[in-house]
Amino acid sequence: MASDMDAATRREQAIQAAVEAGLAGPETPIIGLLDITGIRSSAAALRSAFADVTPPDTPVLHAFAVKASPLVPVLRLLRDEGIGAEVASPGELALARAAGMRPGDTVLDSPAKTPAELREALALGIAVNADNPQELARIDALVASAPTASPLGLRVNPQIGGGSIGALSTATATSKFGIALRDEGAREWVVRAYLDRPWLNRLHTHSGSQGVPLALMAEGVRAAYELAEEINKAARRQQIDTVDIGGGLPVNFSSDEETPTYAEYARLLKSTVPGLLDGRYGLVTEFGRSLLAKHGTILARVEYTKTSGGRPIAVTHAGVQVATRTVYAPASWPLRIAAYDTKGRPKTGAEVPQDVAGPACFAGDLLAENRELPLLEPGDYAAVLDTGAYYFAHHYAYNSLARPGVHGFTADSEGTAFATVRTPQTLQEIVAESGGIHRDALL
Repeated sequence: MASDMDAATRREQAIQAAVEAGLAGPETPIIGLLDITGIRSSAAALRSAFADVTPPDTPVLHAFAVKASPLVPVLRLLRDEGIGAEVASPGELALARAAGMRPGDTVLDSPAKTPAELREALALGIAVNADNPQELARIDALVASAPTASPLGLRVNPQIGGGSIGALSTATATSKFGIALRDEGAREWVVRAYLDRPWLNRLHTHSGSQGVPLALMAEGVRAAYELAEEINKAARRQQIDTVDIGGGLPVNFSSDEETPTYAEYARLLKSTVPGLLDGRYGLVTEFGRSLLAKHGTILARVEYTKTSGGRPIAVTHAGVQVATRTVYAPASWPLRIAAYDTKGRPKTGAEVPQDVAGPACFAGDLLAENRELPLLEPGDYAAVLDTGAYYFAHHYAYNSLARPGVHGFTADSEGTAFATVRTPQTLQEIVAESGGIHRDALL
């Protein structure tokens, strides 16, 4: 289906259709929904933004950060849109391969790669960014023992500072990631590491994600570019031919507006680091949250309502198991909630301050506190917006709550079509992964 509907209209149509079709209901009180049209649109916007600021034929790989949505059908959809994969574990690599991602479109980043992971990546020809000198020594031995087609580089930390969310700021003075460029002797060591290894041909940096301003991200990229220029000058050739600038475009969680945009960031890079985008260097990006967040919705049924201390509380089936960051750090990760009636239609009426609670057995399991919404009642639905990245794809098994099913949808004037992305977890699967077959092991 093609669609000329805006994202909010597609979402509302899909929610009503999901309830009418029984995808959500008393027996299935929580589901995830993914807007396929929206995902395709974001992928196209990313490709277009960088094509507009680089000469024709500049090699650019946009590698989706698999951690943001480790779902094989999502990765397959992105592959169809010309997007590759950035992986940070054997599991993520397995998902990327299952989705059909080509080795040449895959990048391995992780601060704790094992010898086996490195060996597999080099055998497949997957690009690897070494995080530290000890890892580089392991790669030395592997390169000496067998030829590889893998592009190889180092990750550096420009130590330019952090954003508003410390846990997601990866370019601070004491970040665990990469080689700290401003530490004594570090920059000189990096230059020598390249001069001693003619096969090192990439440089990688990533300054953070949510909460990091675009200007700070651009400063991190400029630091990497200036280092690449220094290394190439010392080598008297263009040894570094590709700069991996990471990802991290923040997401607006306060409205349907998609800001900032890829085009804004690409234009900022063009003005901040023009030499990086003049065609001499290939580029790799590693965006994740920004490609998916705005295109996902968690739909949760209201099971009960009550009043406590004079405040209404709606107890739903979405809480810490799907919105872990929001529950534990609500100030950093607030989410929009929309109210729908028992038939999946937008709920009207006076807005009332109320808590939207999850099903887990601790007091802090709240999606929203004192939030003004039309009064939720049993059988209604709370739609948790902007949850397409990290939320329903990163299950937290508190109280052994089951992973919800996920459905992709397309919506237009002719109707809504759904496709299963992930089936709901069964009770039998919960028992199996909790050691069910080893029941008597401790007797």
